[in-house]
Amino acid sequence: MALPGPIAASINHMPLPLVRLAVSQVFRRALQEHPDLFDRLGVHADKLFGFTPNDLDLTFVVHPAALSISVYRLGKAPAVAAGVTGSMVTLLALLEGRIDGDAVFFSRDLGVTGDMEAMLALRNALDDCQFDLPRDLSGLAGPLASPVRRAAEFVRERALGQG
Repeated sequence: MALPGPIAASINHMPLPLVRLAVSQVFRRALQEHPDLFDRLGVHADKLFGFTPNDLDLTFVVHPAALSISVYRLGKAPAVAAGVTGSMVTLLALLEGRIDGDAVFFSRDLGVTGDMEAMLALRNALDDCQFDLPRDLSGLAGPLASPVRRAAEFVRERALGQG
């Protein structure tokens, strides 16, 4: 479930400030749609969580207590308490709860490192939120929200082999 090469190459060649701007807007929108996202983390809220798509030259670091996300080039991110690696499609499908995290972990399509208790707390928090990225993020498109949502749903179905 890797990103198509041309898409990955395009993202990898984008200037980092542009990637950071886009990611921060998406993250803010996700927090608007799911304001209680990090409520269940308890003592783990002040830890850093890293997400590294193995088909991109990027690492995303989330700090729940600060309600922040940072984006780094591969190998430049700070140390994190817990990290996950997998394809971008796999990471997004996990976020939405569309695939079984245990199955992709045991098939070695997903790597998890660091504080497993913190990662489990984050997984439980995400499971409770019921993310639907096309629905949640289409509002960023203003008057084009409806066609953007339909296009994003189509892309998601194709990426997950459901279309």
